[in-house]
Amino acid sequence: MTRFLGVDLAWAEGTAAKPANESGLACIDDTGRVIHAGWARGIDEVVDWVQSMVEPGAVLAVDAPLVVNNPTGMRECERETGSRYGRWHVSANASNQALPRLGGVTLRGRLEDLGWTYTDGVEPVEAGARSVFECYPYTTLVGAAEFGYDERRPRYKRMGSALPIVQRRAERALVCDDLIERLWRLHAGSPPLDLATHAATDSLVTEPTPLADAAYKHREDLLDAVLCAWTASLWHRFGTARCQVLGAADPLVVNGRRGTIIAPARPEQRRGEDALRAAAHSSPAASAPAASAPTGAAH
Repeated sequence: MTRFLGVDLAWAEGTAAKPANESGLACIDDTGRVIHAGWARGIDEVVDWVQSMVEPGAVLAVDAPLVVNNPTGMRECERETGSRYGRWHVSANASNQALPRLGGVTLRGRLEDLGWTYTDGVEPVEAGARSVFECYPYTTLVGAAEFGYDERRPRYKRMGSALPIVQRRAERALVCDDLIERLWRLHAGSPPLDLATHAATDSLVTEPTPLADAAYKHREDLLDAVLCAWTASLWHRFGTARCQVLGAADPLVVNGRRGTIIAPARPEQRRGEDALRAAAHSSPAASAPAASAPTGAAH
């Protein structure tokens, strides 16, 4: 039984005077059972949690830049995020070595020291190896048809400033609750996800989304971690038949590592060879059939 881990990492590592923000954590298995879900502060706590969940062949998806080789500017995978998912109002923040918040790079290095293999999604990972890759929840939400975001991403993070703050928080909570209901329906999906199997994720469904900013962020971090874990499961099960590697052709490779984002993708979100490769992999002779739309209603 393979374990799939997700970490919504706080990019800033924090200091003694100013501790790091919370990182969301989630671990699921092949059946969609949530083995663990919660939060941690700082790289040390995240590493300890990852190691407590690890088993041979585990797959970890992290929402944070893991490999940043460019001194300035933007990584190629971030440019491709905007060019391929921009129609769905998804883009990526720029990351480079001049920025102070690179906790993901530190985390990747710590995990490699502990025997994890960083994968850019281009070359296969050795059987039984523990692998870690970078993901981006927004690309999961618009790239996986199960969620039904056919036209644009859900605005569960930032609602904009057009509405008064009280109304903005209320609208944000409604959008978040709708997203959680869509996640709940994945208990019948492929790969599956059963939020009801752990108290922390079940509470996402059974308790209304809070309006206050700090409480909302606490919930959002866990939600994104669950999305990361499900992305790890999707990548493990379907590979490039349902995901694409953003930045796969980036020539900036340092010490054998290329910065990429592994992102669920619809055919119209791919480009050139990626689209042809996905079409070949999704043929009946080449891969398992694509997942059917989930059914069910939130409890």
